[in-house]
Amino acid sequence: MFKIKKSLLILLATLLAGFLIPQDLKMPVNGATKSDYNSKSFWYYPWGKSVTHKGVDIFAKKNTKITSSTYGLVLFSGKIRMGGNIVLVLGPKWRLHYYAHLENVKTSSLTFVNKSSLIGTVGTSGNAAGKAPHLHYSIFTLIPYIWRIDSDKQGWKKMFYLNPFNYLEK
Repeated sequence: MFKIKKSLLILLATLLAGFLIPQDLKMPVNGATKSDYNSKSFWYYPWGKSVTHKGVDIFAKKNTKITSSTYGLVLFSGKIRMGGNIVLVLGPKWRLHYYAHLENVKTSSLTFVNKSSLIGTVGTSGNAAGKAPHLHYSIFTLIPYIWRIDSDKQGWKKMFYLNPFNYLEK
């Protein structure tokens, strides 16, 4: 019984610690400003196979450096069909930061990164092939925010996706 209580306390402490770590995001694309993305692109519908655009596209010249927008643990770096070359970082508040369409990945899985860590370069990989070079950046929360659900197309998914503009424009 003591081992179960101890394990639950450790789990609870770990969960709380994740929420207590401050989140102070920075623009991941080197030199990018508000004029390099469209603030209305988050949750834009219709958007190809994904139906709704659940992130932001930050445009820059091909091979522009991308640094992590936060500190955290790289859970995956590699290639997937739609996102192309991607990096997935677990950051503060139990949020996943998804960087897609990279030309080159410059980090590896299970690596700790900070806001100055180079994770890749802007590109056109995955379903961005043939389009203008950009970084697709999404923030996904592992803890659902059920009050964000609405009647938009795929509106139930809003409980998991956060608008990066709310964090990058501060």
